Amino acid sequence: MGKATGFLEYERVDPKKRAPEERIQDWQEIKLPRDPEVIKTQGARCMNCGVPFCNGGVMLNGMVSGCPLHNLIPDWNELIYKGQWEEAYRRLSRTSPFPEFTSRVCPAPCEGACTEGYIMEPVTINCIEYEIIEKAFAEGWIKPRKGKATGKKVAVVGSGPAGLSAAHYLNAVGHEVTVYERSDRPGGLLMYGIPNMKLEKTVVERRINLMKESGIQFVLNTEIGKDIPAQDLVNQYDAVVLCTGATKARGLNVEGHELQGVHFAVDFLKVNTQCLLDDNQKDNFISARGKKVIIIGGGDTGTDCVATAIRHGCKSVHQFEIMSEPPFKRIEATNPWPEWPIKLKVDYGQEEAISLYGKDPRHYLINTKKIVGNEQGEVKEVHTADINWIKDSSGRIVPQEVPGSEKVWEADLVLLAMGFLGPEDTIPDELKLERDARSNLKAEYKDFETNMEKVFTAGDARRGQSLAVWAIQEGKLAAREVDKYLMGKSSIR
Repeated sequence: MGKATGFLEYERVDPKKRAPEERIQDWQEIKLPRDPEVIKTQGARCMNCGVPFCNGGVMLNGMVSGCPLHNLIPDWNELIYKGQWEEAYRRLSRTSPFPEFTSRVCPAPCEGACTEGYIMEPVTINCIEYEIIEKAFAEGWIKPRKGKATGKKVAVVGSGPAGLSAAHYLNAVGHEVTVYERSDRPGGLLMYGIPNMKLEKTVVERRINLMKESGIQFVLNTEIGKDIPAQDLVNQYDAVVLCTGATKARGLNVEGHELQGVHFAVDFLKVNTQCLLDDNQKDNFISARGKKVIIIGGGDTGTDCVATAIRHGCKSVHQFEIMSEPPFKRIEATNPWPEWPIKLKVDYGQEEAISLYGKDPRHYLINTKKIVGNEQGEVKEVHTADINWIKDSSGRIVPQEVPGSEKVWEADLVLLAMGFLGPEDTIPDELKLERDARSNLKAEYKDFETNMEKVFTAGDARRGQSLAVWAIQEGKLAAREVDKYLMGKSSIR
């Protein structure tokens, strides 16, 4: 450990952010630079545990505990304290191909499993990772990486975190990799599913350019299964890796869901980023300016919609969550360490809404009953009722409406942020790929191969909607299995 008494001497210091009233005026990143001395002392807080739960990456009670990438966190915490930044980057890059993404968008299950978090505040692992990778880019330590050519060709379908990860590792061991992406820019959800103030697109483009320099080919505006038959890829390449994501958005089956002004959150966020990058040249831009916005659903996507609507200049914003409000602190009896701590989180979007409107935009235990429109077919109201969760006669937990709790909310824009149901059907139907009970592509975690020879899958398409860090890990492990399939063994670890 960097300093034996560091965890006793130094308190946790979270990174500072730009003030909400300032940052809602633009689309730039909200973090502020950190003092190097503060970073050093934060690294000194790490105890270098004999059993570092922070890098476990295991599932406990249906939630991830520790880092799925198994990052060597105590190693680089100690190196930061000692001022050995380049070596800290080397340790970080041994397990993580894209720390600049995870340090910005990952909810940090590593911190949730930090041993110090059992009795005090956990180490600021996430922001230390951010500082390491940004210094590595600034100092020029990151170079294009290409292995000795094997003569094997691999197609990767989808350029989200899983696809980029698979491409990175396959290219690094010498395979010729081509990534197919149906959008106009590579990056998948990193590019179009996460707004710019949370993950600046220059950061995504910086990594993509590095991958291009290493020899990876990107084919854009090309949808496999429509523009090119999926079978053509199977015929032309030595292996195919499907990293198409779980992009089938969950709809709301209530009266009025088809009205003008009702949109999936992912469409709202995507076209907003496209408009931002294309200098506002987008015909199908979905604007929240001057509108009363209702967001149905929570999680990161709901938060991103709140923040985006505020930057548009919405008149008001409310966020409906059907679940109950989380507790302010972890309840040890039902949610013990090192499980992911279930507690109320006020994220950046809620911070901004509180600053602007004086209250948290979230409303809990609320169910949408119908959406009502005007004579022009445009949304004007959302009708809701409060609910409680009870056990029915068979022991299942089900919602029960609270009598007399009906309410009508004025609305000009309704955004559905209720998650995703699984991968789209085009490629699986064409290739007759097996699906699991949740409609995901069926492939065992240990080998990632589908029922069709030489066709592999990873990320949300295989495991369902999940964290970007899981997608990156799955991309790496799938690349290892593809490498074994092609070469008989693999050096990917």
